[in-house]
Amino acid sequence: MNRMEKPRSIMFGFERETRTILIADITPLRLVTDAMMKSQKYEQIRASVREAGLVELPVVARDKSERGNYLLLDGHLRMAAIQEIGMNEVECLIAIDDEAYTYNKRINRLAIIQEHQMILNAVERGVPEEVIAKVLNVNVASIRMKRRLLTGICSEAVELLKDKHVPISTFTELRKMKPLRQIEAAQLMVAMNKYSITYAKSLVGATPPSQLVEGAGPKKVQGLSDEQIALMEQESEKLDREFRLLEETYGDDHLDLVISTGYVKRLIENARVVRHMAQHYPELLMEFQKITDSSMASN
Repeated sequence: MNRMEKPRSIMFGFERETRTILIADITPLRLVTDAMMKSQKYEQIRASVREAGLVELPVVARDKSERGNYLLLDGHLRMAAIQEIGMNEVECLIAIDDEAYTYNKRINRLAIIQEHQMILNAVERGVPEEVIAKVLNVNVASIRMKRRLLTGICSEAVELLKDKHVPISTFTELRKMKPLRQIEAAQLMVAMNKYSITYAKSLVGATPPSQLVEGAGPKKVQGLSDEQIALMEQESEKLDREFRLLEETYGDDHLDLVISTGYVKRLIENARVVRHMAQHYPELLMEFQKITDSSMASN
């Protein structure tokens, strides 16, 4: 199998670096009522902030209408708690998407690698694992597993999966592969939008023994003969070659798609064109509308 090229940069749901922001520069998008501040949940948050600091950082987005101001997307109760304690600034994650609806719909939970980094940051500040587990409402074993999440995973694969919702068990399968194969597997996961343990095991099953770490092979997959495993390896190599061919033309194809979509959008923004098409080509008009709707959804 050919040597992999260095992965291209990808778009993350958050900026790479956290930022310490004055609370006065953060505008909440939801009201924290008196009833909410009297709830047991708020009392737990306030107690955890006093005891351990902020383990789970608030999420903000840059306010495009007012330079230097931020919109609070997630963490309203945490923000209320730190204000009550008397803090005047807070460390935040900066979301790239500034629409609260889109944020809640698409980035409602931190990706597992981002949560891993958050836990490491808390440990480095001296917060005990037991306290972190209590704050995040999980057991200590789960915290320890997440701390070791990226052990044996190459940095290029981490970059590819950094903002993806990948099950912890999938990383166990990735560790069975050598670095170059880890990158290939991560690229295939992203291309197929599949991150499940089942898919990860199938990638391991389609990996030649020479690309597995020592002790991970030779592999035996229950219910599959050696011939079937060899066929899986061949199919995996074929899929990887096809993926590379698509990757080579992706930039040009995407540019053509953007230009074509923009042209179609301008067409159906013209009332005369829409009226004519509605009278004579209603099916085509419907397809044009689907194209523009899908383009807006992807943005």
